[in-house]
Amino acid sequence: MKILMVITSHDQLGNTGRKTGFWLEELAAPYYVFKDSGAEITLASPKGGRPPLDPKSNEPEFRTDLTLRFEADAAAEAQLDKTVRLDSVKQEDFDTLFYPGGHGPMWDLAEDKDSVKLIESFLAAGKTIAVVCHSTGRHVKTADGKPLVEGKEVTGFTNGEEEDVGLTHVVPFLVEDEMLKLGAVFSKTANWGVHVVSAGQLITGQNPHSSGPAAQTLLAALARKAKSAA
Repeated sequence: MKILMVITSHDQLGNTGRKTGFWLEELAAPYYVFKDSGAEITLASPKGGRPPLDPKSNEPEFRTDLTLRFEADAAAEAQLDKTVRLDSVKQEDFDTLFYPGGHGPMWDLAEDKDSVKLIESFLAAGKTIAVVCHSTGRHVKTADGKPLVEGKEVTGFTNGEEEDVGLTHVVPFLVEDEMLKLGAVFSKTANWGVHVVSAGQLITGQNPHSSGPAAQTLLAALARKAKSAA
């Protein structure tokens, strides 16, 4: 099993002067779901090299056993140091695609043409993918030119969660509002609760705590597909 994980290269939190990037739990939790299942993982980002970590995600209250495991894992850290450039990866080389969140993706991945094309190529090839939290395929279209999420049940970081972290007026758009605008059926649970939604080839997770469960849901979907194809 070959899995591509796409991480943000963006480190500025709007005009606040504060730093952002990827959220550590949203990388570490899925990473070990995949690694412990024996999958081969490739990490990519728009700029390549070491992607920026949201410093807040490594504060004591947000650390987990898996974020600590990642930081102590020399092989994982070496991989993170050398993410491949997003424009160099091809869907043909991978079985699936996973987008961890953090606020960074709202500025780069959400608008990145290579990212949009990559997601569209996985879907066109009939592959199942997963997107968590702020990583959003807002510009992704289906083969017939409609928004990917139109008419689909999806989840993502909610307006309530954005309000909780005080960034409602900092982010370039609100995930929940954007999904509704695109015609999605937006599904959510209580702020910070674990919530994963499967809609055909698209699996979405609501927030950091949903990233590991989203990865497990993705692996289960791939296993079912492989079984039915056997």
